[in-house]
Amino acid sequence: MSDLTNTVTQYLAIWNEADADKRAATIAELFTAGAPYVDPLAAVEGHEGVGAVITGARDQFQGLSFELHGAIDTHHNLARFQWGLVTEPGAEPIAIGFDVLVTGDDGRITGVYGFLDKVPGA
Repeated sequence: MSDLTNTVTQYLAIWNEADADKRAATIAELFTAGAPYVDPLAAVEGHEGVGAVITGARDQFQGLSFELHGAIDTHHNLARFQWGLVTEPGAEPIAIGFDVLVTGDDGRITGVYGFLDKVPGA
């Protein structure tokens, strides 16, 4: 598994982590201090901003989980991947997104830029 593939796996695991303290610790470990997270519904920076977006999604979609859909495409310090929000592993996603993750020389995330391909009720 490449370093970027591992980073994407860790990133998605944050979205599924129920314990807020563990989420915060992993965000602090995985993201640089001022890293932006930008998608159609949010534009935040830093550990607290990223944590707030993830907490908001977890609150809104309680009982659901994020899973990787398809392969992770990587080159240099970039990874792009599709994810799905599912009721159970392997289920048809109720939401689908596409993220681009950027890392710095130390392997930590310097930014995540997301797109929503399918949203609930759309």
